[in-house]
Amino acid sequence: MSPLVLASASASRQSLLRAAGVDFIAAPAEIDEPALMRGLIAGGGDGRAIAEALAGEKAAAVSRQRPGETVLGGDSVLELGPEILGKSRDLAALKALLLRLSGRTHQLISAAALARDGRVLWRHTSVARMTVRPLSEAFLDAYLTREGEKLLSSVGGYHFEGFGAQLFQKVEGDYFSILGLPLLEVLAALRAQGLLET
Repeated sequence: MSPLVLASASASRQSLLRAAGVDFIAAPAEIDEPALMRGLIAGGGDGRAIAEALAGEKAAAVSRQRPGETVLGGDSVLELGPEILGKSRDLAALKALLLRLSGRTHQLISAAALARDGRVLWRHTSVARMTVRPLSEAFLDAYLTREGEKLLSSVGGYHFEGFGAQLFQKVEGDYFSILGLPLLEVLAALRAQGLLET
């Protein structure tokens, strides 16, 4: 059987799968994610529905190009009160976002989906509550300078597995999902699909 196809360029998702011993090929989905997200928000979807739809669309889009192969898509969105947010366009926008998150609790919603031949076979969504400590502008400037443009690849701009842990006062939720992929549920789904040994 051919290996799993990961419809993502995310270094974090690739690292999680690799560390868990999953054989995969990376083939990032070529979809207009910001436009799709705007449409989903305009349609009144909540954070869970939007994250699931984005993950499913990524997996389905790549699976249509790779007949017979199982494709994993993933996505994360941030929910701040009634507002649903995606990735920041630049470091200035990210700084403004982190200042808004400072001293507040938001939800990080991570979804995963498996698809084959354009059809979604499985979905899972995980929600973490993230409480950001009060942040000074001096700390944020140092954080953005140190971490740089790579922060723009993740929603919320925090790399929780590294220096980004310093942004937080408290987190409640699955560690792997905070990194962008509900790994244990994905592994169970891959076993159910016969892609991993049981």
